[in-house]
Amino acid sequence: MALKYLGFLVFGIAIFILSYHYNKRFLEWLRFQSLGTRDYIHERLSVMFIDFPPNQILLGQFLVSFGLGIVVFALFVPFFFPATLFGLTMTIVGWKLPKPIVDWMYRRRVSKVILQMVDGLALMSNGLKSGLSIVQSMELVTREMPDPLRQEFQLILNENRLGVSLEDAFTNFSKRVESDDVEMFVTSVNILKETGGNLAETFDTIVSTIRERIKVENRIDALTAQGYYQGVFVMMVPPALFATFYQSDPEFMKPLVTTPIGWFILAIILGLEIAGFFVIMRIVKINV
Repeated sequence: MALKYLGFLVFGIAIFILSYHYNKRFLEWLRFQSLGTRDYIHERLSVMFIDFPPNQILLGQFLVSFGLGIVVFALFVPFFFPATLFGLTMTIVGWKLPKPIVDWMYRRRVSKVILQMVDGLALMSNGLKSGLSIVQSMELVTREMPDPLRQEFQLILNENRLGVSLEDAFTNFSKRVESDDVEMFVTSVNILKETGGNLAETFDTIVSTIRERIKVENRIDALTAQGYYQGVFVMMVPPALFATFYQSDPEFMKPLVTTPIGWFILAIILGLEIAGFFVIMRIVKINV
């Protein structure tokens, strides 16, 4: 008994020493994971013209992460180890979840801007051919095109009216919408405005390039979609079988959630599921 208490004392002292030694790094890491993620999400939302206070973003992070963790813990509460394991896992997942969701929203918006640029640049090209200036052609786009391209071009025009040069306004546009197509468009406009050239012909060339790239991307998405959904289906099989067997024969499946060996097996299954998900995502992701 004395050795047991001595072991707990040594373990506690070791934890205290490690905490004291690495507390600064831990606090910096914790600050980055909380305030850094909050600032990142706030910046992304601002770029997408979504006004959301930073404090509410941080509050939402805590509610999603600890909310999911508490719900999952409550579901497994009779069994302490699985409840703790799955509760901590869902807390971490909930904490990390907002960032990829916001990134997905941003990529979706960028894709929509690129698709609308095909029609928008064609409209600008026709406007330039009819004698309009580039600013007047952009005003034509803001009247005829929907969001989000209308928002971006309207912001460019507003910045230009407030004294920002058109070149800098276009550069800000390329920073907000991170895409090779937008970069190509902005670079072409800025160079031709300084050196002179046929902007209408350049816009027609950019439109043709964007259309061909979109065709290639759509073809790749069609070819990889089968592999993606096959992988998702295979990943859903273990949870579905577990739920089915537990519903049909609870006594047979109970050792899996009531014994240490069963908890260990569940932890391995969960780890393999997560690893398999990331492997599948890496396999089906092809950059053009």
